[in-house]
Amino acid sequence: MDTPKSFPVEIPFLHDLGVEFLGMGNGEAQIALDLKPRHMNSWQVTHGGVTMTLLDVVMSMAGRSLDPDARGGVTVEMKTSFLQPGGQPGGRVVAKGKAFHRSTTMCFCEGEVWNGDRLVAKAMGTFKYLKRLDTGKKMEQEGLGDG
Repeated sequence: MDTPKSFPVEIPFLHDLGVEFLGMGNGEAQIALDLKPRHMNSWQVTHGGVTMTLLDVVMSMAGRSLDPDARGGVTVEMKTSFLQPGGQPGGRVVAKGKAFHRSTTMCFCEGEVWNGDRLVAKAMGTFKYLKRLDTGKKMEQEGLGDG
């Protein structure tokens, strides 16, 4: 999972950050980010919000990969531990997510952000699946059906 691909869903915020989709399937996902000056905090290391965004997204994607009917997953809860600075401009971080338990509506995941062989941060999160609406039902609910 290390060649950039297109995200399965367009997320403008991730595009603005420059996040790369590396892959997802079987309860796992990976994304990456080449660090730029705009990703830094006042100490010139990766801003914690950038790190948390990567963790949030990669865990949600890992959980979503287990449910083909899900149109997405929303974060219910997330806990992050920062272990060391994420990196500096010119560096690259890779986020890895894994789903370790799921129910019909929820998924429990863990995620890590790595800078080379250095573990930067770990997180655990709970995500609620959003189901796809059947097109016919959606049209009927919006008053567009023939009935």
